[in-house]
Amino acid sequence: MKGYSSDKIRNIALVGHGGCGKTTILEAALLKTGAVSRMGRVEDGNTVSDYDKMEIEKGYSISLSVVPVEWNKTKLNFLDTPGYFDFVGEVNSGLRAAEAAVIVVDASSGIQVGTEKAWNSCKKFGVPTFIFVNKMDKENVDFDQILSDLQSKFGMGVVEISDPISDDMKEALTEAVAESDEELMEKFFEGEAFTDAEFQKGLVKGIAEGNITPVIKGSAVKDEGVDTLMNVLAKYVMAPSQSAPFKGTDDAGEEAERACDPSAPFSALVFKTIVDPFVGKISMIRIQSGKMTTGMEIYNPRAEKSEKIGHMFFLRGKNQEETDSAVAGDIAAASKLQFAQTGDTLCDKNAHITFPPIEFPEPSLYMAVEPVAKGDEEKISSGLHKLMEEDPSFETKRNTETKQTLIGGQGEIQIGIITAKLKEKFGVSVKLVDQKIPYRETIKGNSDVQGKHKKQSGGAGQYGDVHIRFSPSQEEFEFSEELFGGSVPKQYVPAVEKGLRECMEKGVLAGYPVTNVKAVLYDGSYHDVDSNEMAFKIAASLAFKKGIAEAKPILLEPVMKVEILVPDEYTGDVMGDMNKRRGKILGMEPVPGGQKVFAEAPAAEMFKYAITLRSMTQARGSFTMEFARYEELPAHLVDKVIAESGHNAE
Repeated sequence: MKGYSSDKIRNIALVGHGGCGKTTILEAALLKTGAVSRMGRVEDGNTVSDYDKMEIEKGYSISLSVVPVEWNKTKLNFLDTPGYFDFVGEVNSGLRAAEAAVIVVDASSGIQVGTEKAWNSCKKFGVPTFIFVNKMDKENVDFDQILSDLQSKFGMGVVEISDPISDDMKEALTEAVAESDEELMEKFFEGEAFTDAEFQKGLVKGIAEGNITPVIKGSAVKDEGVDTLMNVLAKYVMAPSQSAPFKGTDDAGEEAERACDPSAPFSALVFKTIVDPFVGKISMIRIQSGKMTTGMEIYNPRAEKSEKIGHMFFLRGKNQEETDSAVAGDIAAASKLQFAQTGDTLCDKNAHITFPPIEFPEPSLYMAVEPVAKGDEEKISSGLHKLMEEDPSFETKRNTETKQTLIGGQGEIQIGIITAKLKEKFGVSVKLVDQKIPYRETIKGNSDVQGKHKKQSGGAGQYGDVHIRFSPSQEEFEFSEELFGGSVPKQYVPAVEKGLRECMEKGVLAGYPVTNVKAVLYDGSYHDVDSNEMAFKIAASLAFKKGIAEAKPILLEPVMKVEILVPDEYTGDVMGDMNKRRGKILGMEPVPGGQKVFAEAPAAEMFKYAITLRSMTQARGSFTMEFARYEELPAHLVDKVIAESGHNAE
């Protein structure tokens, strides 16, 4: 693959609903340009962009891949993104590296949820958009109806285009083209025709500003319309060198920018990382300015480290084509960069800039992982952290209280893929289990008890005796003493407090931590010879168990604050479901496209809410959740929780 100048490069993300044919379009494009001798099929597991073993096995894209296609002296760097919603992080990465996006629509299905989501992502990130209506070879397909539906959904800027553009299309586009430029608008009102150069310039600008969305129709399987698509992209996607400068901050935190110019200081964005246990780490890099060459020293502002570019290449799926340089606007890869992570900026050490990091969604579903074989905990932790480099849209954390390792992701598919990769890449098998709920225990009443520890077994004995009042408190734990007359010597009071604090870690009902308790040591007795700190610590623990048990102990459960974004038509279902979860609706406010519902619900009812919400709203709903407070567990659930805890009160 020869080197291309910045004005001859186009970076285009392929986005859309799962199964709409993104990967097949690339196969058709590669066949047409002679890069492959026969067209691969997703079903056969032999496509260029779905090369990962897991993708071949599953029959759908999991990871973002780069597939350059050389067409009419232009390099089209296609970024093939997964269609399944669990892998939205990959879509975000692809859109950050692209000048434009093609939303692929399945003609036999029309506008699907993934079509809407792709459109919303393109608008959110300000990426100019094209639409390819694929699978036009299917029976009973009505293109005019699809175009009408697209215009109803996404606006009248959605227009059919061909190459060359027919007179009818030109007429339909003229007003939209005129709106892109004041001079053209003036000409339009005066009834003057645009020259071909003016029309092209206005069309490119209108597309770049998001006012025009060209629609191309075809069938990748039948090799129809793919050449038109590539012609349109080569002509009407703004070259990186014409795009607005990339904004960032310099080392003083001031605003800075870089134009996509090969002669400017080097800067780049790592938009994807591939972790291979055998080959090592591969960083996919979009060069924003300057030139990247083998052996050059680069600086990573996040890591505050410099390192050298060693092995450098262009990727086409898994195939690597070595190169010693790549210019601004192009996409290249480098292996074994020690410090680079997805979202990092790389730059010239003498011209610092940091670009905004890539936006990844917060995990909405957490599952716990347990090793199948004992002693694999370390391997699981190490494997998960390596996989997080590859996919920063999931996270892993250790819940020290429940002693569980948790994986958080966008849904069951993503979490399932992560555990499958753990086995395939790192040789460690795990099972997925539900999260444990961190309940708490407290008291609702008061008690006044004695704790006496007396032990005589030849030689020195042990003697400690305390009288303690227990009552509810607003604080986690309150301790005070009201001793008089030396009933308990002052040197033993800290031991009493320590004994009580240690007992707070395990309650009497189900062994959960105890909270919001006040303890007042007000009397006791001691022995000149047999009393010591340990004896008073034990006496305090005896008093605690007795005192808490007599002070109406209760279980507390964590309650979460939930915000749900939901289209209007599903609001009733979502609110009804929230009531079934022992939730409370706190309020609602209208937002574009629907409602934001504010609610509270117990954590125990919300661990798999992501799955339910997705199926209830056809994946159109989303939510965020955070801890609010602890509340008393309803009486009818207490016995079940105690039984599940396996705790035996002593």
